[in-house]
Amino acid sequence: MKAAVVREVGDAHALKVENDFPTPELKAGQVIVKNQYAGINFIDTYHRKGLYPRDLPFIGGQEGGGVVAAVSDEAAEEGIKIGDPVAYSVFGSYAQYTAVPTAKLLPVPDGVGLDVATSCVVQGLTAHYLTTSAHADLIKTGEWCLIHGVGGGTCQWAAQMAKLRGFKVIGTCSKGKADVAKTLGCDELIVLDEVPGASYEDYESVDIVSRVMEVTEGKGCKAVIDGIGKSTMDISIGSLAHRGIFISFGNASGAVPAFPVLRLIGKSAYVTRPKLLDYSVDRAELVSRADEIFGWLKAGKLNVSVDCAFPLDQAAEGHLYLEAGKSKGKVLYQIDKLLDYSVDRAELVSRADEIFGWLKAGKLNVSVDCAFPLDQAAEGHLYLEAGKSKGKVLYQID
Repeated sequence: MKAAVVREVGDAHALKVENDFPTPELKAGQVIVKNQYAGINFIDTYHRKGLYPRDLPFIGGQEGGGVVAAVSDEAAEEGIKIGDPVAYSVFGSYAQYTAVPTAKLLPVPDGVGLDVATSCVVQGLTAHYLTTSAHADLIKTGEWCLIHGVGGGTCQWAAQMAKLRGFKVIGTCSKGKADVAKTLGCDELIVLDEVPGASYEDYESVDIVSRVMEVTEGKGCKAVIDGIGKSTMDISIGSLAHRGIFISFGNASGAVPAFPVLRLIGKSAYVTRPKLLDYSVDRAELVSRADEIFGWLKAGKLNVSVDCAFPLDQAAEGHLYLEAGKSKGKVLYQIDKLLDYSVDRAELVSRADEIFGWLKAGKLNVSVDCAFPLDQAAEGHLYLEAGKSKGKVLYQID
């Protein structure tokens, strides 16, 4: 199968696309997912660089979405079927196929696209635990929360979820991402200069602590959500309210250096360095978080921005794009597309002939839901996007 593989740690070009990597074997309690998308996340770059060591060689990625291609007996007993749309988070998603334990599968509901569902798994679930659990209830409805880097990735989700939780939100973003950040509903947006070629803003271009204290009338923020790391540590601690919590979850500008715990005594503050695995410890917790996110998406309360999808053949380019700070939303790999499996007329006709043969023999059932007159073009799209269809939706032209 095709996969983006790391055999030696290094820069983005350490991620090599191989066409003959072994396809995973189906084991008890697993399914095989045929991936359509894989999410690109900063943690993937930390694995590739060796900052978070993994055994070599390894397939990159830990977030994917696609359809179930094979099921174990145990998975079948749980009602999982071939063809089910699913998303998941396990290592090895930068590939055509991934073996996924059933406990890690998230069924994708009607009305949620696989690209959006894939985007939800790491960034969405991370934002969910950051805004619902990692603060240990030290922030209450109506209190202030500072979130760094709301112009892209995880913190786009986090800003919206914090508002859904009833918090007042101060967001930081770069000038180049202010257009996106302004759509998130932050109560206050602090816009910063950019650092050319970096994935983070110039946090010295504005006195953020002074601005936070001005906005909060000298009280500070009960929670600070910080995925930037080294460049924002002092700002985050300085922006805390009494008995506030500094939630450090990322290293975009470098790892947070060690600091003496006595720094927290002035405000009796708290600090935590959480990770997603500790906030999705079993299937019940995982599905509970996902269900709430998918519910918000379907209700239109949460907007997900998919920035772009790189072909898997451009694996290095995807990492370079993310690390350069160019993204204004989720960055994905598109693993397979129909054109790759109908490269000429012979292959196209061969596939069609087999399908038509199954249809004529009564081995394949096709449900046509409805056919809109072309004069009702808009209604056709609205019907499909609302998730109302129970089969194929068509336009009848004449």
